[in-house]
Amino acid sequence: MERTTETVTTEETSTVPATESSPKRDASGSQTVSYLVYFLFGIVEILLAFRFVLKLSGASATSGFVSFIYDLSGAFTWPFEGIFRSLFGQGAETTAVFEPSTLVAIAVYAVIAWGIVSLVAILSGERQNQ
Repeated sequence: MERTTETVTTEETSTVPATESSPKRDASGSQTVSYLVYFLFGIVEILLAFRFVLKLSGASATSGFVSFIYDLSGAFTWPFEGIFRSLFGQGAETTAVFEPSTLVAIAVYAVIAWGIVSLVAILSGERQNQ
């Protein structure tokens, strides 16, 4: 039995400079609007999540940061107040509040952001990636 060994050498040349390993693709106008909408609504969602956790943990409203979060997020939860009752849990030093209106606000604003982005995609007439 005879064994044959073959060596293949290939030479690859690149026309792309070494600093540009992957080309950057610019976002279209509708993509830019979508990114902006998701960014803005993302800030609102994070603010509402902070509010929910702070209320649930019984954070003191006399704290500057907590007061700031409550004041800023209050405008976003206001339309949903009264849909469900808030539950209160009295602790030794704090009162925890389960605020369903904040959870409803988080869900509604997420759907609104998705709807706006979908509408922008439809109106732009660009082909969408599935």
